[in-house]
This record gives sequence, C-alpha cells and structure tokens, in this order.
Amino acid sequence: MHRGVAELLRDDVAGAAEPELLAHHFSQANMIETAVEWWGKAGHKSLERSALVEAAQQFTRGLDQIATLPATPALRREEINLQVALISPLIHVKGYAAPETKAAVERARQLIEQAEALGEPPEDPLLLFFVLYGLWTAAFVSINCDMVVDLARQFMSLAKKQGRPVPLLVAHRIMGVSLMLIGDLEGSRAHFDHGIALYDPAQHRPLAARFGHDLGVAALTWRSPLQWLCGRAESATADANQALNDARESGHVGTLMYCLGFSNWLPINFLLGNYAAASAQAQELLALAGEKNASFWIGPATMFQGCILAATGKTSDAVQMIASGLTASQATGNKMWLPLYTCYLAKAYAELGKFADARRCVDEATLTLGTTQETMFEAEVRRIAGEIEMLSPESNAAKAEACFERALMVARGQQARSWELRATMSMARLWRSQGKRDEARDLLAPIYNWFTEDFDTADLKEAKALLGELAF
Repeated sequence: MHRGVAELLRDDVAGAAEPELLAHHFSQANMIETAVEWWGKAGHKSLERSALVEAAQQFTRGLDQIATLPATPALRREEINLQVALISPLIHVKGYAAPETKAAVERARQLIEQAEALGEPPEDPLLLFFVLYGLWTAAFVSINCDMVVDLARQFMSLAKKQGRPVPLLVAHRIMGVSLMLIGDLEGSRAHFDHGIALYDPAQHRPLAARFGHDLGVAALTWRSPLQWLCGRAESATADANQALNDARESGHVGTLMYCLGFSNWLPINFLLGNYAAASAQAQELLALAGEKNASFWIGPATMFQGCILAATGKTSDAVQMIASGLTASQATGNKMWLPLYTCYLAKAYAELGKFADARRCVDEATLTLGTTQETMFEAEVRRIAGEIEMLSPESNAAKAEACFERALMVARGQQARSWELRATMSMARLWRSQGKRDEARDLLAPIYNWFTEDFDTADLKEAKALLGELAF
C-alpha cells in the first residue's frame, strides 16, 4: 500500500511537491534507496524555505537509512551529499561551533577522504570547500586564531589551484575576516575588495542554501565594520545598507539572520550612535531566531540589546541583558568578541558603582586577549579599562594613562583610526583634568583632522566638542 501511494504521488505533479510525504511512504514500503533520495529532496526543499529544523531532521533521516544498507559507490556519493547538506541548517539551529555541527563537519570530511581513497572523489568539487568552510567557521566562532588563519590559507591555496570563482570568492572573504581578527586591517580590506569584485548575484545567490548565507551579503557584512575601524564611516554605512538590502531581496532567511547577526557584533548603527535603528535590527533578529529555532543568533542579539541599553542610560537593565547574552552565546560554543562585550559589561558595572565586578570583567577580557591572540578589539578593551579606572573612587591616574597609552599604541599599529580617535579622546580628557590642556589639544587635533567624511557620527561630534573645550 505504501509503495502504491508513493508511486502515485511521485507521478502526480502536485504530489511531487511534497517530497517528505514521498520519503515517508517509500521508507514504509522498505524501498530504502528511493526513500533516501526523497529525504534528500525534502531536506533541500526545507532549506530553500528556511525551515531549518525540518531540513536537519530530513537530512538526518536520509543518513540513518543509508546506514542500514550495504555500501555501494552510489550510496557513498549520496551519503556525502546529505552529510555536507546537514551542516547548513545545523549552523543556525545549533551554532557554528556546537558539538553537533562540528561532528557533522568532521564526518563529512572523513567520508570525502574515504571516497577519494577508494578512487571515488565527489562529483561536485564544491563539496570539499563546504567542509573546509565548516572547519574554518567552527575555529573562527571558537576564536582559535592560529587555526583560523591556517585554515583560511589552506582554503585560499586550494581555491587558487582550482581557479573557480566560488571558492576564490569564499577564500578572499574568510582571509579578510581572519586577518581582521588579528588586527591586520589593511590586508583584510584588500581581500574583501577582491571577494566582492568576484561576486555575481545571478550565479552565486542560489548557493545561499548550501553555505547557509549569500556569499556577497557575507562579504559586505564584514567589510562594513572594517571600513569603520579604518575611519571610513560613509563607506561602512554604504556597505551595511547594501548588505541588508541584498539580504532582504534574497528572500533567504538564513542570509538575513547572518546579516543582522554578524552586523550586531560590531554594528555600524551602534558605532555611529544610531541606537534606535540598531535596536530595531536586534529585535528583528531575535524574532527571526525565535521563529526558526535558530538558537545561535539569540545570544548575540540579546547581548547587543544590552549594549544599547547601557549606551542609552538604562544601565541596570543593561547588566542583566549583556550577561544573559554572553551566557546564551557561550552555550552554543560561540566565543566571538568576548573581550569587547565583557568590557562593555564592565563599564556598565562601573557606572552602577560595582567596581569589583567591573575589574573582574576587565581581567577576564584581558586574559582572553592574551589567550586567543584576538587583537582586533584590544585597543578598545584597553581604553575601556582606563575609563573604568577613572570612574573608580580610588582612581589611579597613572594606571589609567598606561591603559590609554597601550590603546593608542595598538590602534596606531593596526591603523585602526576609529579606535585611535576614541583612545585619544580618553587620554585628552585625562590630561585636561590634570591641567595639561595644550598637550591634550595637540594630541587630539591631528587625529581629528585626519578624518575626511561623515562628521555627523557620535565620535567625531564628541571630538569636535572636546577640541572646542580645550581651546579655552
């Protein structure tokens, strides 16, 4: 009966639109190989409509049924296809570095290696790149900087050997992110520019379901904060707006969550002081993550909402929300940007007068920097540590000044102009309090005059006002 129903549905155009139903009936009919085919089709259809939990379940059903059959070349190929496909939904549902996702990536790598050893390399040359990308993202979200850079270089080397646009596009983007992570901002920007130049929407947009996000949107999402760090606020805003517009136009929910999610780690609207817009994006991400059961994105969105509360004077609520977001993020294996957000939490504690908690957070952030070699945020972490020292009732000006000096040294070494401007303002305010107005003005004026665009940003407005105060 099940076989008859499945074959009738398969031959019917409307019935074929429900591959999960066919997969079920073929499974019940004990036509396992045919069922595997339809579980794969069901999973891919679920991915196309961003039904992430369903996709993961359907790919897993197919893999479980393959395990009941004697191995053949055809089944080995299908197992590889399903195992690689499983990675994409798990990224959003469980997290890039969650045990389930890492296990799926590792299993896919093993299957490809075994097939190659048998003289049966995958027919699709992109499959190996999907697996390498999964390995890289797990290392990146776990903030294993040495492995991140090493895997990015391996990916780039293999991509150059093949010379195909898609692997090269991804290679340049992950090299850009990897170099950004360790503070090589100019090297990072060159890779982002190369990757974005390779992107062709008509050719590459259909790959979003396989990578978990649109490749062009991903590159723009990351180049945006890099532009801001390098002092190009208008360019940063343009990239952020284009990434979000493209994500919405793609109709792919995974891409939209990726754009909203990773832009919440170093969000342009937040950095520019556009808190209402930043809050709206965080709330949109939370709603999407809840709707799709995409737990990976809940932590970042919650944490970031806490930062907005802190920036808008709601410090008590901010402490609770940032701490909750940090906990939720780490539960998915996510350690991205922990030093920065731990320092935001420290600053909120300090403003509430809880200096023991504030110093504990600063110590945690500093230890993490030294452990992971994640230097992209070091200048800001050092600056915030100095600001907390200045807020303390037992203020130690010499210690605060040492923090600001370290922040300036790191920012200048990285050519991170926006971090340099913030550190310079902190030092200038300290010197003003010590009666060294001329020195403070001479320190601040050159970096302020370096900027050539978007003087409506919060930092540049603050710097201009401070320069005016130092003139008298």
